[in-house]
Amino acid sequence: MQNNLYFIGSFSNIYKKPSKKSEVTSQIIYGEKFKILSKNKNWIKIKTLFDNYIGFIKNSKYTKRFVPNYKVSSLKARIFKKPGIGTNTWLPLASKLNVLEQNKSYANIGKNKWIKVSDIKKINHKDKNFVKIFKKFLNIKYVWGGKTFKGIDCSALLQIFFNYNNLFYPRDTKDQIKFAKQNSNKTKFEKGDIIFWKGHVAMCLNSKHLIHAYGPEKKVIIMPIIQTIQKIQRTAKLKVRKISKIKY
Repeated sequence: MQNNLYFIGSFSNIYKKPSKKSEVTSQIIYGEKFKILSKNKNWIKIKTLFDNYIGFIKNSKYTKRFVPNYKVSSLKARIFKKPGIGTNTWLPLASKLNVLEQNKSYANIGKNKWIKVSDIKKINHKDKNFVKIFKKFLNIKYVWGGKTFKGIDCSALLQIFFNYNNLFYPRDTKDQIKFAKQNSNKTKFEKGDIIFWKGHVAMCLNSKHLIHAYGPEKKVIIMPIIQTIQKIQRTAKLKVRKISKIKY
């Protein structure tokens, strides 16, 4: 089927089956590259080319003609019909953009689509400050399969740092555990440690606190590391499976 297509909606749910009643497994965001595995009138089965994720989206809002040269660097960036005239559409962090022209304040990304220059960076821009990127999502609600300002899950919070920096990292925790290189069974933690449980992941901001999209709290939250490990063992009967490190 067709390769190298680009999604040009704000973002869309990826479903396990071709039905909105099916489980949402992930999301595809603006400018994300994918290929079509199969299609019918209303749905297409896709494989995202960044992380090889397979699922179903509605058959709409994609293009072949797209040259990503910028990306969204803010948690969310408003689309404008023309400079100064905003819409109710926002693009999520790490969206890839085809900027056609720009002035001092606005960049044109298509017909009747403008975005503030202050919300974007060049496509090859790197931001190694993972703490800053994670904290953009602080208090964003927990949503299974989510990876945007509207809602995010634990594995997407980790993946978004790598995605923003144009680096591969798996989407789901079960694959992240396999992909991550193990450091040790620590009792002392440090900034950049990744703590994995079965079905959950959190990132250490420093030696005392971690950040995670935590289902029981229904949001992205900063919590004490040791107390969180104890709480998850007590409430979910889960022990730490692996401790790795953010490397880029």
